Amino acid sequence: MALAGAGNTSPLPLAGRVALVTGGSRGIGREVSSQLAALGARVVINYASNSASADELVAELASRGHGAVAVRADVSDPAAVGALFDRAEEAFGSPPHIVVACAGLLNAKYPALADTAVEDFDAMFAVNVRGTFLVCREAASRIPANSGGRIVTFSSSIVGTLLPGYAAYTATNAAVEAMTRILAKEVAAKGVTANVVAPGPVRTELFLAGKDEAFLRRVEQQSMGRIAETTDVAPVVAFLASDAPAVGEQPSHQGQWGLRLKRGRCSNSIQTVTPAVCE
Repeated sequence: MALAGAGNTSPLPLAGRVALVTGGSRGIGREVSSQLAALGARVVINYASNSASADELVAELASRGHGAVAVRADVSDPAAVGALFDRAEEAFGSPPHIVVACAGLLNAKYPALADTAVEDFDAMFAVNVRGTFLVCREAASRIPANSGGRIVTFSSSIVGTLLPGYAAYTATNAAVEAMTRILAKEVAAKGVTANVVAPGPVRTELFLAGKDEAFLRRVEQQSMGRIAETTDVAPVVAFLASDAPAVGEQPSHQGQWGLRLKRGRCSNSIQTVTPAVCE
């Protein structure tokens, strides 16, 4: 998916589309917001608390000629999610066509299940599962039919590796995967697709929190020599947000890290994992 270059008068792939990205000011969400804007979408950047980071991204995108607004909202609050979608429509005169649920929470202490506090369990499920549910529910209702609507959620390869210390977090990702696969079947009649992206280790604040250098070296050895960057993942979301056709199984390799896309034959749900995990 190439950007329009000098002398190319073709419209950008996502021109005229409105994209809403939750958790869109940091980590993978930040890079996704930038990618979608570069492809022509007007972007609503949702954030939970760090207004400075969100405003900085809006200013950066504006300096490149891209339309973007930052909107604070707690994705676990139904009223706040509804207001977020209202604000998107007010800002750009259209309901979102592309909705990407990137907001996520992880317990950086990595406790065993027996040591997981109920409060920490509830906090992760509130953002990762309830938040994704509320955002997807709003998206399924508001994305106009036959408008090239796209819904993208995030899981993790941890669902396949099942590492100790990640019981609650893994459970949240498994719930998102199941929910998205069913959603894909439910919104298909509207011409909307729903996909879940499940990357391996990605160098973000969320992933790095609480991990020492020895652990990171072990991860690098198991991940084709390096931990992925957000720039490895965002193009996958951009692909899913586009009108590019995909049927059966779609292999895709990006540099040394690589990704494999598997599209279910009975739904339009895609799971993205590192080769080391899916082999």
